[in-house]
Parts: sequence; C-alpha cells; structure tokens
Amino acid sequence: MSSIDVVVPNYNYGRYLRSCVESVLDQEDVTVRVLIIDNASTDDSADIARALASEDDRVQIILRPRNIGPHASFNEGIDWAEADCFLMLCADDVLVPRALRRALTVMEMNPSISFCHGRDLAIRDRMPVPRIARQPDMPPHRLISGRAFIKRFCRMGVFRISSPTVIVRTSAQKQAGHYREALPHTDDYEMWLRLAMYGPVAELDCIQAGIRSHDANRSKEIAADQMQHIVHTAAAVESFFAHEGSGLRGSRSMRRLALQGIANRAYWCGIANLLQRNRKARDFFRLAFRISPISVVLPPIDYLLSRPDRWGRLYRVFLAGPKKQNRRLS
Repeated sequence: MSSIDVVVPNYNYGRYLRSCVESVLDQEDVTVRVLIIDNASTDDSADIARALASEDDRVQIILRPRNIGPHASFNEGIDWAEADCFLMLCADDVLVPRALRRALTVMEMNPSISFCHGRDLAIRDRMPVPRIARQPDMPPHRLISGRAFIKRFCRMGVFRISSPTVIVRTSAQKQAGHYREALPHTDDYEMWLRLAMYGPVAELDCIQAGIRSHDANRSKEIAADQMQHIVHTAAAVESFFAHEGSGLRGSRSMRRLALQGIANRAYWCGIANLLQRNRKARDFFRLAFRISPISVVLPPIDYLLSRPDRWGRLYRVFLAGPKKQNRRLS
C-alpha cells in the first residue's frame, strides 16, 4: 500500500486546525503521516497542535518561536517528506472521505505520474463539510502529458486547479525542489509547471477536498482581485522560464505563448469590467495592449472560445445585464 506524508502549514488558524488534521487522519486504506508546522501563531494553534500530536502518534509538530514566512514552512515540509506521495494542505482546508485512497489508486496505476488533482467544494467559514455523494474508489480521470499540461497553461494564462487536491509523487517533488519566496501568491502555479517537467498529470473527476472561505484568507483575496492575480501569474511565468523552464524544448516560444495567454485574459477582464461600467477596465486593457499590441485591432476571440467554460463566460460577458454580471473573468 502506498504511503503519503501531509504537511499542514498553519498561522492563526487554530479554529480550523483540528478539523483539517482529523480529515487526514480519518482517511481509510492509506498509510499517512502528518506534520503540523506552526509559524508562531498568536491564537491557540500551538495548544491544538500539541493535543493532536498527543492523541495520535502519526502527527508530528514544529512550533516556530517566530514567524519566518509561509515558504519556510512549505520548504521544510518538502525536506521532511519521505513517503511515496506528498500533500501540502493548508490548515483551513479539509479532505473529503477516501480522497487519499482515490488519488493513490490512480498514482499506483501509473508510476510515471508526477502529480494528480481533483475537484473541490466550497465551505463557508466554520460550517461543517457538506454531505456529498460517495465518490468512486477508482475515479474517472484523464492523463495529460507534462508538456501538454504546460502548453495548455501557456495558452490560457491561468490554472483551474484546486491546491488542496494536488497530491504529488514525492520523488518528483524532491526533483522540483523548493517553493520560491519571490512568488508570494503564485508560487503554486510555478511549482505545478516545474512538477509537470517530471511526468504526466492525472486529472481526477471527483471531489477531493473542501476549500474554506473566510475573511482571513489572503490568498483567496488575491485570487478575487483579478488585476493582482494576473500580475502575479505573469511573475510566475517569468520565473519558470527563467529557471527550470528554460531547459524545455521550444521554451522561448512557450514563454511568448504564455504571455499572450495572460494578455488575452487581461483583455477579456477589461471587456467584462467595461460592460460593468467599472473604471478598472482601462487598467486591464492597458496591461493587455502592453503585452500584446495587436489586441488593439484584433480581439482575441479564439482565446474565449477555447476556454472549457466558454459558454458561461460568453453569457456573463455579453448577455448578462450589468447588475447580474460577474466582474471576474479569470
């Protein structure tokens, strides 16, 4: 049976920590270890972490005396991992029942898979995980080559991946290395691109995790601010192709494709905001035209039509009234 090491980085999420860790410990038919790394929380996180470790010897804890940033926790977790597979699970998120068994079943079928990811469900603040239909132990899944995975991102300029569902083969994670502190909000984007260099990616068509929505979640704030998210995505692209990605065949053309994808994304965000009569539209257009001047005279219609969620996007951009329309076109 494959094993998995789960790292739970935490800062002031004591109110969610037990639920998160217990969702891992309750996983069936899998050998699991948990490492809680607390970054000098000022709430009751340390007490909860100690209690969890005393209740279950599969739980280890690191309690930092001072806050040295989240990347230090991520990277210490990578160094600690030694099981077959690895998961970075933020303390405010949870796994759904048998999520690890499903992921490991797929990973065991094909030892070349670098990582897999699935779908998530939304949880509002301290609400319990909603009851969901039992997911199949052998989930429907799609295998995509690492190169195709990278090129798809470059075309779209965005990932549709839920972080708490990303389960990585530890050997691939060790090869990919540490998260980069220079990318405070899209370090995961760059890491997924790096991981895809070491094997294919399995996309699971099943619910694997619950993502908690609450006011203290800074990363979700950035995701909601489309301009900031696009700017940080561009930084991840530049970092990837300046480092590991520079060794890819055709890396220069792939980088250009990625920047074009980001420009296209910014353009359609501009259209969405323009129809909302939002002054932010000009900022999106300015960014899009700076990266891709041709967009001024040749709108990237093909980008919108190539998105898997194109019909919903088209409706929100062109048909929904200004009051109903969602300003976000990520």
